[in-house]
Amino acid sequence: MVTRMTETGMDDDPIPEAEARNLRFLRRLVTVLTATMILGVLAIVILLVIRLQAPSGPYVPDAIVLPEGVTATAYTQGTGWIAIVTDADEILIYDPDGHDLIRRIPIVIGN
Repeated sequence: MVTRMTETGMDDDPIPEAEARNLRFLRRLVTVLTATMILGVLAIVILLVIRLQAPSGPYVPDAIVLPEGVTATAYTQGTGWIAIVTDADEILIYDPDGHDLIRRIPIVIGN
């Protein structure tokens, strides 16, 4: 037999069994949802900590030695290469460390 609490105190009238089952189900549901929320917040915090500790952005070398008299106007980076667009209308392809010039590509505009 299940009793019910009222504003005036304990009520000895029994709660119907169907209602008692629904209350037990509701209590379990709230407990499961609370545990799910706690695990979700923990997962978000852990992912944020991992993400914020990871290095950000691509590796950029400290210095790239350009040929004499050349000024860089643009920089781009791919997998295994670095490209510098110069004011002399050419593209200079360097190794990923920016030390060795691999290729010079002239830019031809027009026909």
